[in-house]
Amino acid sequence: MRIINSAIEPDKLRQLLTGDAAGAYVAFEGWIRNENEGQGVLRLEYEVYAPLAVKEGAKIIAEAREKYPILNAACVHREGLLEIGECAVWVGVTSAHRDEAFAACRFIIDEVKVRLPVWKKEYYVNGDSGWVNCERCAMHAQPERKVAG
Repeated sequence: MRIINSAIEPDKLRQLLTGDAAGAYVAFEGWIRNENEGQGVLRLEYEVYAPLAVKEGAKIIAEAREKYPILNAACVHREGLLEIGECAVWVGVTSAHRDEAFAACRFIIDEVKVRLPVWKKEYYVNGDSGWVNCERCAMHAQPERKVAG
């Protein structure tokens, strides 16, 4: 798990995961879009508590390795100000077969969206801005995961 403040380069990241045993590669790229819930968006800002995000991200990838027979997995999340069309988060997974790669990739991005200390601020076309809570992110979290509280 890495947190970076420069452009994510999916092709370079994919090369880090390849190997002779890999029969499948699945990736997810989350991009900045120009609309959210009916409001025009100009750009986003991500604030990340990196030490915890990296630690928790490593746990998520380890959980994916335990849960699915994958060969390799990685995740990179941006921080700072991002423009429309930029990649904000990338997940890549290799495995012998596609089913495991798809399932593990979905697991990783869903858990990252729920568990990492990442806050998103949207800057709107109308001049307003606001921190956004992704309620839909929690819907996709793995149901068997228990939250301490």
